[in-house]
Amino acid sequence: MSRTRLARLIADGLVVMKGQAITDPKRKVDEGDIIEITVPQAQELDTVAQDIALDVVHEDADLIVVNKPAGLVVHPAPGSPDGTLVNALLHHCGASLSGIGGEKRPGIVHRIDKDTSGLLVVAKTDAAHHGLAAQFEAHSVERKYLALVHGRPDAADPRLRGIKGASFEPGNILKLTTQLTRHKTDRQKQAVVFQGGRHAVTRARRIETFGTPPQLSMLECWLETGRTHQIRVHMAHAGHGLVGDPVYGGRRKLNAGALNAEAFAAVNAFARQALHAAVLGFEHPVSKEILQFEAPLPSDFEELVGKLRRCA
Repeated sequence: MSRTRLARLIADGLVVMKGQAITDPKRKVDEGDIIEITVPQAQELDTVAQDIALDVVHEDADLIVVNKPAGLVVHPAPGSPDGTLVNALLHHCGASLSGIGGEKRPGIVHRIDKDTSGLLVVAKTDAAHHGLAAQFEAHSVERKYLALVHGRPDAADPRLRGIKGASFEPGNILKLTTQLTRHKTDRQKQAVVFQGGRHAVTRARRIETFGTPPQLSMLECWLETGRTHQIRVHMAHAGHGLVGDPVYGGRRKLNAGALNAEAFAAVNAFARQALHAAVLGFEHPVSKEILQFEAPLPSDFEELVGKLRRCA
């Protein structure tokens, strides 16, 4: 259990020593003392369980891995009070949720944006929740994304080498190291800063280009940290915004002559950021087994890439 959860049990008089409830969480104990902790049944949430289809990649008694579709919000919020992944998990998991922090709910340890597709792991027990959270905090979880971006990131590009926070590692791997914080005027956005904010590191490797001359690139991106909108804002900072990104994509125009008409129209019509959480790997927090999962591109993203390849 978390320290916060244990402190709450003490405050509620549910921790007893020598027949008396402990009221001071700093009370010292002696060798041989017996401490009794009463853990009440997990409380039901006000959040409603909803029968929303899920693509379950893996599930056991401790956790569940899902392939989230684009358009599905992860957690209820003022603008999305229901119809979220949490609502769907409450229905799907039902009685197998043993309780997180005293509440009968799924344990969300990381998120991906509403219009990003791909893999998420969610805890079903307190033990799994704390074990997974520790791995995310230690940056030991493997997370790889596929991103379709404007331009062609390359170590030979002097413009890119001149961008603060950008560097290249062997293998033409672009490394972006900055701080991220909320945008000064638009609180829904993140912004790159170099003082204050939260440390953020993204690496990206170009695996395919499209157009003659190249107009777009498919990147494999992996996170050393996991900040809100991290890949999207980092790639925009580097001048290679994601295709379809309405917030950070910028106004970069395609050269119509570099793509055929079908591919050109498909890129301009793509209605969300072209970002997919393709690989997720971690140590099972209970069994200690090393797990790795992969999710193929969703149909809209795959269709777009197919049209781009046909124009090569």
